Amino acid sequence: MPARASTAVLSFQRHPRRRLYLVLDQGAEVGGINAVVNGTLIGAIVVALAATVMQSVPTMAAAYGRVFEFVEYAALAIFSIEYAVRLWVAVEHPPWRRLGAIRAALRSAISPAGLIDLAAILPFWFSFLVSTDFRIVLVLRLVRFFKLSRYSPAMRSLLDALYSERRALFGCFVILCGATLIAAGLMHLAERAAQPEKFGTIPDAMWWAIVTLGTVGYGDAVPITVAGRLIGGLTIFAGLLMVALPVGIVATAFANEVHRRDFVVTWGLVARIPLFSELSASQIADVMKILRAQKVDKGSIIARRGELAHSMYLIVDGEVEIRLRHKRVRLTSGNFFGEIAALRQGRRSATVQALQPTRLLALDASDLHNLMDGEPQIASRIWDAARARLGGELDRTTGDLMAAELPGETVSEG
Repeated sequence: MPARASTAVLSFQRHPRRRLYLVLDQGAEVGGINAVVNGTLIGAIVVALAATVMQSVPTMAAAYGRVFEFVEYAALAIFSIEYAVRLWVAVEHPPWRRLGAIRAALRSAISPAGLIDLAAILPFWFSFLVSTDFRIVLVLRLVRFFKLSRYSPAMRSLLDALYSERRALFGCFVILCGATLIAAGLMHLAERAAQPEKFGTIPDAMWWAIVTLGTVGYGDAVPITVAGRLIGGLTIFAGLLMVALPVGIVATAFANEVHRRDFVVTWGLVARIPLFSELSASQIADVMKILRAQKVDKGSIIARRGELAHSMYLIVDGEVEIRLRHKRVRLTSGNFFGEIAALRQGRRSATVQALQPTRLLALDASDLHNLMDGEPQIASRIWDAARARLGGELDRTTGDLMAAELPGETVSEG
């Protein structure tokens, strides 16, 4: 057994709860194990949802009933084990370590994610204890869709956006309730004599007000008097505002949440570059403003030997290969290349090719020099860091990729 594998096994035996916590929460220390576990859980969610949808079709339920039952039992077992393990490892969550195992488990159980995990298994266990309509249990299984929020950054960003704007959204709901009552009351006064069966009471008129303010307008209740039509027109305009207000709030919050996540990732990458590691927070923020995202496909050439260097690059995710004259170097996420040539506007000494789909952050040489011209302090720190990185004065006759630029990377002779 390789030394690294034996070390991982020994670590798991000594600290099983910690290792399981890292596996379930996608910790970097567990290598590919977390990818296998999370892939299995995602697959179980998708298969269980597909089986639930198809089971609602009578002909498919009759033909494949045993298969659907097997899928449900398997999903129930997987999700139940996952739920129990998450409660057990909850005490390893940093904010809950001081609470103790029992209190941490309770905190995990009442958290939004914990309630979703419980709802994913509760309908089936509930059907064993209480006789209920099978269709209700079938529909309740669809709540498992929300388990995907653990593995989807987009869903997590949306849920975080909704939570951050919960007070504003509640305010929109209160305003909508008030508008509904006012519209229903006015329409009741205008139409109660002409259409008593539809607008004879304010509760009757509230249905019309809700569908009108929601811009749905089913057409089952339509004003026929002049006053009623005037009130209806004003209600339609008010409905446009009622729809636009929460949509705008959610869209802005969602965009801000995505930007915040990207900001954190970009900030971490920029701060890791030796050229920028000594800069202050405000100076790093200035650098981030001039970064641009770039996505390249597998096999794409990012830079060619001998061409002028226009940019330096940070690898967000993916892998690239740098082809020097006598060796090849592979770089993965978090690494960078091309900064020295961008500083001195020299020519590339190597060809860089993407080995898999790769996302990059590019910093144009002109933007870098403009930043340095506008901020002498930044320029001084960048040049000092560059000189230290190269071990002395910058050699303007050579390329940008030198041995000192690639600490700790795997090098293979080419």
